[in-house]
Amino acid sequence: MPPELRRLIRPPRLRSEAGLEPGRRVTWMELFFDLIFVAAVAQVGTHLRDDYSPAGLLRFSLLFVMIWWTWLGHTNFSTRYDTDDLVQRTLTALQIFLVAVMAINATGPLGGRDAAGFVAAYAAMRFVLALQYFRVRGVQRSRTLAIRYASTSAVAALLWLVSAFVDAPGRFWIWAVALTIDLGTPLFSTRHLVEVPHDAAHLPERYGLFSIILLGESMVAVMTGMSHQEYWSSAAAAAAVLGIALVFTIWWLYFDGVDAVAERFVRSSRDAVRFHIWSYAHLPLYLGIAVAGVGVEHVITTVTREPLHGAEMLILGSALAFVTIALMLIGRVSAPAARRGDHATFGDIGATVESATTATSSLHHA
Repeated sequence: MPPELRRLIRPPRLRSEAGLEPGRRVTWMELFFDLIFVAAVAQVGTHLRDDYSPAGLLRFSLLFVMIWWTWLGHTNFSTRYDTDDLVQRTLTALQIFLVAVMAINATGPLGGRDAAGFVAAYAAMRFVLALQYFRVRGVQRSRTLAIRYASTSAVAALLWLVSAFVDAPGRFWIWAVALTIDLGTPLFSTRHLVEVPHDAAHLPERYGLFSIILLGESMVAVMTGMSHQEYWSSAAAAAAVLGIALVFTIWWLYFDGVDAVAERFVRSSRDAVRFHIWSYAHLPLYLGIAVAGVGVEHVITTVTREPLHGAEMLILGSALAFVTIALMLIGRVSAPAARRGDHATFGDIGATVESATTATSSLHHA
């Protein structure tokens, strides 16, 4: 290989052999990648704003899970293998394009043509991930893991692609099988967390950046609700302040209260279980933040006219409950200092979010 090309294309290697690469930080490419994915979540959320109902929530939740899982697949791969060379950047750029395709197809019913376009783009994303793992199969220490993830990602991708050409309800059954393969693969590969560790500092930092960008989108939702006010009432002003305080409180609890971005070493099977709890708990956390953001926007927008309907209040309250439970789970498996109560306790977390929910409800009935 010519020297010029060798500088652009580097051989794959396992960067996290010791579980921690001193001085490693999130790259600008990774940060850009995270930003695009949160923008895709925001795009999907525009339809939840128009249909803040159980049906709208179910639709949003499914699309959100698929977007988040795509982000997680790339993130877990890059924390182990990212060489930031021409091949990796090209595949990352392709994934950015595909998530944009997913976002613009997040319209219409799940049984319609747009949903078919969404899952076809998602299938392409899984094929790209399979290609990434196939590329690193030569790294001896992680060969088994790479082959397993490449094969399961390819099988799931094929099922997702086939489902795009199948009408409902058959499409939904194929989705269920494919999603089970996607979500279940890490759980059946637990021993590889010990044998082929992720970077103990880099991976939590990626989660933290995604969290803070998602919280930023919730703050945008609050500001959108504020912009709809022509004549400010005391209830509208109080709802706006409460919305900002709620976002700030979640940020505080996540980064300080439960020490969510602490280094996470996996040296035993017990550590692996704790890591899975920490990782999967982010799904209800992120989903709750996104749904609550839309709900708070509705509160601020409509508080001077009429309260939210019962189903809407139930969705908002459930979203905040999801955030609370997720933070408690993350706190349980986080750093010992957090579990000893050096920061916020679990009771404090529950009481804080519960009081915010109660205040939101009372404002709406003012």
